[in-house]
Amino acid sequence: MNALSLYPRWIGPRIDEALRDTPVVLLAGPRQAGKATLVRQFAKQGLNYLTLDDELTLLSAREDPVGMIRNLDRAIIDEIQRVPQLLLAIKKSVDEDRRPGRFLLTGSANLMALPTVADSLAGRLETLLLLPLSQSEIENRPANWIDSIFSGVILTANPPVLGNDLAERVLRGGYPEAVARPTVKRRIAWARQYIDAILQRDVRDVAEIDKLDQLPRFLRALAQTAGQMCNYSELGGQAGLDGKTVSRYIGVFEQLYLLKRIDVWAHNRLKRVVKTPKLQFIDSGLLAMLMDVTPKDAQLDKSRYGHVLESFVFGELLKHTTTAEDDYRLLYYRDADKFEVDVVIENTAGHLVGIEIKASATIKERDLRGLKKLASLAGDQFTAGVLLYDGDESMPLGNNIWAAPLSTLWGS
Repeated sequence: MNALSLYPRWIGPRIDEALRDTPVVLLAGPRQAGKATLVRQFAKQGLNYLTLDDELTLLSAREDPVGMIRNLDRAIIDEIQRVPQLLLAIKKSVDEDRRPGRFLLTGSANLMALPTVADSLAGRLETLLLLPLSQSEIENRPANWIDSIFSGVILTANPPVLGNDLAERVLRGGYPEAVARPTVKRRIAWARQYIDAILQRDVRDVAEIDKLDQLPRFLRALAQTAGQMCNYSELGGQAGLDGKTVSRYIGVFEQLYLLKRIDVWAHNRLKRVVKTPKLQFIDSGLLAMLMDVTPKDAQLDKSRYGHVLESFVFGELLKHTTTAEDDYRLLYYRDADKFEVDVVIENTAGHLVGIEIKASATIKERDLRGLKKLASLAGDQFTAGVLLYDGDESMPLGNNIWAAPLSTLWGS
């Protein structure tokens, strides 16, 4: 049985909804997150299935994109980023026939970042994001942690996952192939091959990069800065690249869903654009491999493990935003006095939830400094502050601030 078929994907009903009223639906997300497995289910609804990973189909699409699309009534096209010219042919076809559900596309690169694409399908396309498996999908618990916390409820961790068991999940990450592998050694082998394949093949689909051989070293340098603010000059110095090239390469990794730049929260939204973003890797398993963090490190070196844990929590929250009822942005907070909050979640009304992440089971007064500062700045916009820790109890810590087990993220 396919490792993916074992798990529910909470984005599935969203795809169904979108196909009912939108001509073109794009399911985007990293390679091997499970897009092809999910969209094949819709082939049963009368959509032809084509994949551009097939060499003959790829050649046909490149030679005559208009002819290929003209012969399709309703279709699934997998890995559309390999032939972006198909999107203009799809636009022409859809402009002549606006029936909903005509094309279901998948892409392992952020197509909206490619030139001309965003304009060509504006108003005709809905994009949904499929990331690697969330812990709530692995455990088959559909409750959405972010929707719950904004409605005043902290989910129950039942039972709590602690210590070594928690670290095992964090270091494993969410890619289905990694989840299915039985040992740490086999998971690391998979992660290495995955990164190699992305750097050698998929980068070419989204960018012309002269020095592909520099990318593996640069990606490892980025991994060491996970959860920290981007200093392009410093990063460039480590990898022998100038600051402009560093920013461009980070943009390529963002397009391939390996990492994400996170903006800082500011009371005045206009001030955000001049603040330094920080980097977060989307999958903690890939980050752990790039940083060489092992289960033993999780016990002995809480600092390095803490960076991977923060990435894990960020990834889980990002997955929850893709299926939540409201729209949310993930930000962070840091000021000149070094008060900081690891993740700030903002809803469409501007209300906030602050998240602080601790790798230990002990909470100290100083752990709450950032959340208290955020609460004082945000005023009535502050909904809650949650300190997620390696413990088993949820408890109030005053002024809408709570401590909660990390495993409430996939609670019920």
